[in-house]
Amino acid sequence: MKSITVEELKKKMENKEEFVLYDVRENYEYEAGNINGINIPVKEFATNYQEIPKDKMVIVHCKSGGRSGQVIEYLNQAHKFDNLYNLEGGLIAYKQRIDPSINVL
Repeated sequence: MKSITVEELKKKMENKEEFVLYDVRENYEYEAGNINGINIPVKEFATNYQEIPKDKMVIVHCKSGGRSGQVIEYLNQAHKFDNLYNLEGGLIAYKQRIDPSINVL
């Protein structure tokens, strides 16, 4: 599984690089604090995978990297994606190393 660090993500954001960011946490977690990703909870990916582009970089994250890793494994195996990156350490790492003001449930 491909991955990206929070520092690499922050640099991509600052440089306004083209990528899509998905947050796979539950809605209440997303509402408590987020980094402006598109919120599709884990349980909804089986029916919403068609929304995910295959022609650009897609970064998937959750609280710590576990759920996003599961989503990526599923999409890679079941739907042949090869452009998905897991955010290492998830929002916990982002909060610790980039933005301590983010609320993480």
